[in-house]
Amino acid sequence: MLYYVEKQSLKRTFVSISEEVGLNEKTIRNIFRDYINHLEETFRFVTPNWLGIDEIHIIKPRCVLTNIEERILLDILPNRNKETVVGYLSQLPNKGRIQYFTMDMWKPYKDAVKAVLPKATIIVDKFHVVCMANQALETIRKQIREDLSPTERRGLMHDRFILLKRHKELTEMDKITLDLWTKNHPTLGIAYNLKESFFDIWDCDSRQKAFIKYNDWKAKIPKELQSAFEPLIKAMMNWDEEIFAYFDHRITNAYTESLKSLIPVINRLGRGYSFDALRAKILFQKRMDDYELRDYNFPMFDITPPVGVVRERGEQLRGIYISTLIEKLEKGEL
Repeated sequence: MLYYVEKQSLKRTFVSISEEVGLNEKTIRNIFRDYINHLEETFRFVTPNWLGIDEIHIIKPRCVLTNIEERILLDILPNRNKETVVGYLSQLPNKGRIQYFTMDMWKPYKDAVKAVLPKATIIVDKFHVVCMANQALETIRKQIREDLSPTERRGLMHDRFILLKRHKELTEMDKITLDLWTKNHPTLGIAYNLKESFFDIWDCDSRQKAFIKYNDWKAKIPKELQSAFEPLIKAMMNWDEEIFAYFDHRITNAYTESLKSLIPVINRLGRGYSFDALRAKILFQKRMDDYELRDYNFPMFDITPPVGVVRERGEQLRGIYISTLIEKLEKGEL
């Protein structure tokens, strides 16, 4: 029964297993905990050279750690507090191997890295920076719409979707529509061009050129639009070293970001599971599928696997390829 319960604990809720096998739910939970401890020892954690730190909302915000070079999800922490991240980084094997951290502009992450690995280079993921230019444009768009009549608002139908596109992605019809809007609402055209020119900064081939281009961009913001762009300007000032470090080390958390499109799926997956169970389900189930023999029909009440089935598989690398995780979630296989 022990082996059966262990296997099922990665796939089902503790309540459903308890009802099936007739054991107390607390007993199922204890078996699961011991099994996860065994898996933690079996699957070796390889500390990467480039470590991504981000978050994903699974019921609430959780810290996600990724191996950027290999595009592997390494772990999910119960929260994104500084103390939690410090504790995790401190116990990593060969933590001095980490040279680069990529993250968003969440100060507890930065403080945690500085506390544990002060010599490592921190790079703010450009995705989080350029998104703030979109947010500024969105603020201006909403302000403009507030002063329009219902008829005038209808003239801006679908404006958000067109304005968020890069100019090079606009269709011919989009361009005609955008030209009409900007003639009727010049401020909207200025805001769109500011958004586009801010994105263009990230095409610079050096930190120095990017810094000069940013300051030129900032100087062109009209006084009436300053308040909308103020959060972005403040972020650029407070995180300048980490933001411009991107131009020396072009590392992003793009693969981690791709997980965010699957948040609703992950949250549905999490219903009825504790965080520890959900974490284990995501991190270990695919590995167990890969490395354990699955062609046996183990009787439910066997205490041990049949002769010849080796339980200890030796060291295997811990983590799951993000592309594999996305595929399994989309197919409902987790």
